[in-house]
Amino acid sequence: MLDYETLKIIWWLLVGVLLLGFAVMDGHDMGVGTLLPFVGKTDVERRVVINTVGPHWDGNQVWFITGGGAIFAAWPLVYATAFSGFYWAMLAVLWALFFRPVGFDYRSKIQNPTWRKTWDWGLFVGGAVPPLIFGVAFGNLLQGVPFHFDDNLVSYYTGTFWALLNPFALLAGVVSSAMITFHGANYLMHRTEGAIFERARRWAIAAGMVTVATFLLAGLFVGGLPGYVITSAIDPSALPDPLAKTVVLQTGAWLNNFRALPALWLLPTLGVLAALAGVGLAMLRKTLVAFVASGLAMAGIIGTAGVALFPFIMPSSSDLRSSLTVWDSVSSQLTLGLMFWATVIFMPLIIFYTSWAYKVMAGKVTTRFIEAHDKSAY
Repeated sequence: MLDYETLKIIWWLLVGVLLLGFAVMDGHDMGVGTLLPFVGKTDVERRVVINTVGPHWDGNQVWFITGGGAIFAAWPLVYATAFSGFYWAMLAVLWALFFRPVGFDYRSKIQNPTWRKTWDWGLFVGGAVPPLIFGVAFGNLLQGVPFHFDDNLVSYYTGTFWALLNPFALLAGVVSSAMITFHGANYLMHRTEGAIFERARRWAIAAGMVTVATFLLAGLFVGGLPGYVITSAIDPSALPDPLAKTVVLQTGAWLNNFRALPALWLLPTLGVLAALAGVGLAMLRKTLVAFVASGLAMAGIIGTAGVALFPFIMPSSSDLRSSLTVWDSVSSQLTLGLMFWATVIFMPLIIFYTSWAYKVMAGKVTTRFIEAHDKSAY
């Protein structure tokens, strides 16, 4: 059986992989939903846009559900604290997501322009709101979240919903929204043609440039933010106790991991260069490789944020020692071990099924297809 310290690191990596899988797979669905009212000018064109993701958007929700389940099982203190502290933000995500299944299923069942336009904007909300809120939440993590534990390890959140909407967090939200829209636009280019293709191409170029600009700006902000540093001795194999450490704030400390291991600078470099490559490839109409490039850009951006925070998962701004880390917010060794082997078995199945589904559904979605399948297509 793997030792406790190794399992803690493995699950930090696995949660990161699941979040990246959600961003890449469900992200392009959300990006397409965000662009729906803008790249589809007629009802038929909007049905084309919807049908590029309609057959598989619900399958991609597996990454979202699995990621949430993994956090619940691997990091129970993080799950409990985050979902109580970010309660209204999480509800906003869920309310936005409600528009997706209903919008996909009912949007084209009634031939009424008002009905269909209403659901088009509902799908826009379901695609645009979650990435924005996830980015805002991550921006708040880098600034510290106002919570603390008492001696019985009961967490108390002392912030408000409106305090989450601070300038840096909103900038992080723009980074998240832009990279998701960029990814969705590249996917939409790959699956469409004609006027829809051209509009998606323009959005891809614009969103890609916004991604690069805001990511670099956020990096400058992070360099000047107070970061968290553990100053007491850490036993990575010890049982979880978030109060058994001392933590201090140091300006620029979120860059310490990059300074200690310069090879990690490859992650932000990947985020910038892959996004620029995606923009260039979109200009050249190389749709598939542009889509791959925007996915790599997201890997670089998300990886940069994860490495900057490590070993912290959820820093506390009101009681520094209550900050949750990879070492002191996890489940038992037995739980992590069982989950690891379950992941080893089932993750390849998910990847195989997803690859097969996309292979079956490959090809362009056209207005001719929608008109020929008026009663069966979304």
